[in-house]
Amino acid sequence: MIANLTETGWEIIYHRAHALLAAQLGGQWKRSKSPIRLYETIAAISHHDDLEKEWEENILTPAGAPLDFTLDTETSLPKIKGLTQNALYRGRWVAMLISMHMSYLNEGKRGESPELDEFLDEQLANQKKWREELEISQEDAEAAYAFFQWCDRLSLILCNGELPAGERALEIGVGPDGKRYDIVQDSNQLVTVTPWPFEDEKFTVNVEASYLDKIKFDSNKEIKEALHKAPKKLLEWTFVKS
Repeated sequence: MIANLTETGWEIIYHRAHALLAAQLGGQWKRSKSPIRLYETIAAISHHDDLEKEWEENILTPAGAPLDFTLDTETSLPKIKGLTQNALYRGRWVAMLISMHMSYLNEGKRGESPELDEFLDEQLANQKKWREELEISQEDAEAAYAFFQWCDRLSLILCNGELPAGERALEIGVGPDGKRYDIVQDSNQLVTVTPWPFEDEKFTVNVEASYLDKIKFDSNKEIKEALHKAPKKLLEWTFVKS
C-alpha cells in the first residue's frame, strides 16, 4: 500500500487502486500511437498489483506506522509465482507483461537463492515462448512493457504526491516511443504532460484514498479495523494539453 503522512494521521492508497489509476492513464493514450494489443496491455496494468493483499498481510512497521510499499523489500517467492501463474488465466499477452514486470523488479536480486534464480530463468523462458506463440517481436513486447512502466510510474507520482510545487517539471520517464516525458502542475492545479501523449486535450482521472486519524497502531488487527472504518475520498487530477 501507499502511505502518505498527513497533519492528522495517514492517507492510505491501496496498491490495487494505484494500478487502476495507471490503467485509466493508459486508456487515455493517443490511439494512433498506442502499443499493440492496447486493451490487453491495459488489463495487465490494471492487475499487475493483484499480489498485494493488504487485508491479509503484515502492514505495520516495527514502530507501528503503516508499512509503505517502498519499505517492504522482502521478496515472497510464493506470492510472485502465484501472480505470474494466475496472470495466464487472462491470456498469454497479459501473462507475458506481468512476467516481464516480475523480471524487472527481481533480476537485481539474482543470486540471493537458487529458488529465486530458478524463478527468474523460468520467466525469461516463458517470455520467449509466449512471444513466439503469439508471433510478437521482442521490440513490440518491449514497447508494450515500456508503456506499462510509464503508466505505472505516472500513477505512482500522483499517488505519492510527488508533483513539484512552483510549476516545476518532473520527469516521468521514457515512453514506448523512446521519448522522454515530463509532468507539470500549474497554479490552478491542472496537470500537463510534455510532449502531450494523450488522445483528448482534457480529461480527469481519479483514485480512492482512505484516511487514518492516528500516527501509530499497536497491532495489525487495529490498523485493519481502522482502515475498514476509515473515511474515504476520491482524489482527482485534471490533465490539459498546454
